Amino acid sequence: MSTSSNVFGLLRQQNAKTAISVALLAIVAVGLYRLLQVGKRDPRLPPGPPTIPVLGNAHMIPTTGLGLKFQEWAQQYGSIYSLKVLNSTFIVLSDPQIVGQLLDKKGVIYSDRPPNTVAMHITDGHHFSFEQQGPSWKLKRAIAVRHFSPHKLDTHHFKVQEAEAVVFMNNLLDDPDRVFDYARLYPVSVACSLLYGHRAKDLNSFWFREFYHMMEKWGEVLEPGANPPMEDLPLLWYAPGVWRSRMHEVKKLRSTLWSKARKIVDERRQRGDKRDCLIDEKLDEVEAQGKDSWPLPEFAFNNLFGELVEAGADTTANQVLTIIMALAKYPEVQRKAQAEIDAVCGPDRAPTFADFDKLPYINCIVKEGLRWRPTARTAIPHRVTKDDWYNGHLIPKGSTVFIAVWAMHQNEELYNDHLKFNPDRFLQHPKLANEYASSPDYHGRDHFGYGAGRRVCPGVHLAERNMWRITAKLLWAFNLKEPLDPVTGKVVPLDENAYNSCILVSPLPFKLRVEPRSEAVLQTVKREKAEALAFMSQYGN
Repeated sequence: MSTSSNVFGLLRQQNAKTAISVALLAIVAVGLYRLLQVGKRDPRLPPGPPTIPVLGNAHMIPTTGLGLKFQEWAQQYGSIYSLKVLNSTFIVLSDPQIVGQLLDKKGVIYSDRPPNTVAMHITDGHHFSFEQQGPSWKLKRAIAVRHFSPHKLDTHHFKVQEAEAVVFMNNLLDDPDRVFDYARLYPVSVACSLLYGHRAKDLNSFWFREFYHMMEKWGEVLEPGANPPMEDLPLLWYAPGVWRSRMHEVKKLRSTLWSKARKIVDERRQRGDKRDCLIDEKLDEVEAQGKDSWPLPEFAFNNLFGELVEAGADTTANQVLTIIMALAKYPEVQRKAQAEIDAVCGPDRAPTFADFDKLPYINCIVKEGLRWRPTARTAIPHRVTKDDWYNGHLIPKGSTVFIAVWAMHQNEELYNDHLKFNPDRFLQHPKLANEYASSPDYHGRDHFGYGAGRRVCPGVHLAERNMWRITAKLLWAFNLKEPLDPVTGKVVPLDENAYNSCILVSPLPFKLRVEPRSEAVLQTVKREKAEALAFMSQYGN
């Protein structure tokens, strides 16, 4: 009896061990199967590059130059394709009709932002360009849209823009070798005057020097592909690498910059010096209503005005530099524009934005600059908030949706002879960019330099007017030419492909020849300087 019991006991133990082994093998098999599904493309998704287990296409994402890679993939996989990065799905759009039907027509579900761990860490969760939809984002966007509305710009803010443009021209007369720096000084001085009540009066100004130093670092850390995909694998937050030190450096730079800007404002207000600018307007509201009534915390309040300077200055500077370089490279464009300007203005007055309808070719030049070398080659990505379908393809809820701006702008079918800077291609687009961006005519869109959908750049009206003014006044006053070799005296061709690699690309520093077009024009430029500086003195330190 005891022998039989022992045998049965041993059998039960053996069966139990076998069952446990089978269960463990099943768990391992299921786990391995699920792991191998990570990174795999759902057959219902748009096509895309071949994936590998777990990583998907992560190993194919470049750490820099993603906009150029999007163009390459668009040529291989079509105008809508998908990428897999671990468990995440990226949908890339490179056709105006698809962008219009999804981001514009279905803006309710395509206007969110994907999580951006690095950006949110640097800004402590407060940056309306990267925030997901919610009350904070809606409030900030409403403030930006109201302050930079066409009506307010054309009835009030234009005085600052015109005055700073006059200062810009005189800066070029005094020091033409610094054209690159002065082209960057103009938009940041306009933005800081309108937002903080302080202009960037010269290249040593805090508002210029510290701003562009921070923006250079900020752009590098935000470039798609520059950081580990922590949104999919949070443990990567603890991974070593240059991205960590870069992120912490930018966080400190940014916090220091905008905290100091607020301190400068507070100190002048304490002296009774209140100015005609947005931050004073909002601080007056806070004082009248009580601090607790303001819907943003203190840090977010301070951060907001810095965000608006970033949006209103850096992108415009990059595009102004592109236009200046293109004008020097394509003298036939200069001559055509100058003939138009001369017929309207003559040498005794510079063009103003009031001449917009009489100078349509200037608008064409601005559009072509945004088409030819867009500063935002991939735009800031969107996120879809519910499952959607396009042409039989699934776009899953939570997908990151990119607008392949560079790929569209360099598409020969959309823009004939796309490599050439040719403003004539926009002669049938006499309106400003925002009117085409809001039009249901997808194929009538001029370009995608400001993005699309409900997340289109809120500073579009300010940027358009800044670029138009600078372009018109430069062409009225100067002939812009490629530089000469100081030894040989021969022309040194500008490299139209010499751009940095950031989330917002910019031409690398360059020099050119700036020659006044006539003595009469030269005297007009000098004469207007005193009046411009007198007006801008209200925004002094």
